[in-house]
Amino acid sequence: MSGEDLSSAQCAPEPRAPLDPADLTVARLLDLGGRVAQRTWAHGVRRWFWGEGVALLGLGRFGQVAASGDDTRVRQWVGEHLATGITVEHVNNLAPGAAAVVVDREGRFRAALRPQAQWVMEDPAASRAPNGALEHWPGGVWADTMFMAGAFLAQYGRATRDPVLVEEAGRQFLRHAELLQHDGSGLFAHGSYRGETIWCFWGRANAWAALAAVEFLEASVDLPVVEGRLRTEVAERLARQLTTLARLQPGHGVWDVLVDGQVETRGIVETSAAAGLAAAMLRAGEVVAGLPPAVVEAGWRAVRGTLAYVDADGTLTRVSAGTVLQLVPFGYSVIRDDRLQLWGQGLALHAIVAALHHPPIGVGGGGV
Repeated sequence: MSGEDLSSAQCAPEPRAPLDPADLTVARLLDLGGRVAQRTWAHGVRRWFWGEGVALLGLGRFGQVAASGDDTRVRQWVGEHLATGITVEHVNNLAPGAAAVVVDREGRFRAALRPQAQWVMEDPAASRAPNGALEHWPGGVWADTMFMAGAFLAQYGRATRDPVLVEEAGRQFLRHAELLQHDGSGLFAHGSYRGETIWCFWGRANAWAALAAVEFLEASVDLPVVEGRLRTEVAERLARQLTTLARLQPGHGVWDVLVDGQVETRGIVETSAAAGLAAAMLRAGEVVAGLPPAVVEAGWRAVRGTLAYVDADGTLTRVSAGTVLQLVPFGYSVIRDDRLQLWGQGLALHAIVAALHHPPIGVGGGGV
């Protein structure tokens, strides 16, 4: 490519040193998670929308593993919003539904959430590409959709014992992969528009894809009627993606905003992607047979690297803004350190929860 704009890359700050493995104890993880959760609630979680959904799923799962009460707060939040009514107009409206299912111990939200599943499966407004991939916008297939819709379908299908919904989560991953996953590297592009894939390997797009695959693989374990070939293909594509990402990971653990070394974004690290990939890598070790050990090792480097960017008040810094599909690499260079981003908070909690659930072999309550 000629005429590259290197202005942002040349101004990129030096990456922070990752946390010391010996210092990253269970107690430290719980403290970090508690501060991230407290800061997230203090910021405000207001809408039934995608950023809130990512944050709420992280808050709910952290509350369950840490006994912090955050899952109870999520349950209250969901109940209040469902009582006043929600509108599903876009795939981004599906994201809070995954959190609602995860914290719903008694199943009292399932009937109210059924319209979300019906919207995906039946509503013409849920437009699709010719291969059946849900579109993020008419004419556009984005990796973001894989998680916003896929996590809900997987969790709701698991809770209602509906293999059709769980399988749809897996099939959406594969249909998106058909359009967005690079044949050579296994990395995911952010998106396509009118049938043309724009090969910018945005880090958070890769996190959305990897997490969507893990959500499906975990949910389908409980439903043996889910087609085995579907699980196998999802696992194979996920393993190829994560193996490449492990190879591309810098020593400090946090990938550039575009993970493949693009000169226009080189050195511009982005933490929300690293947090999401950390969670996916650690969780994939449990559901992908034969996953190379280097992938889980990369997951731990990403945990240590990402959590070094959690400020004292619990804000995850170096998070990219809400990002629409960009035509050129430079478009991904915007990092928002001026305000908290809910998706960054949520993905930080996903990484912390994964670390608490999957400590390295031989480690108990001490260092992880």
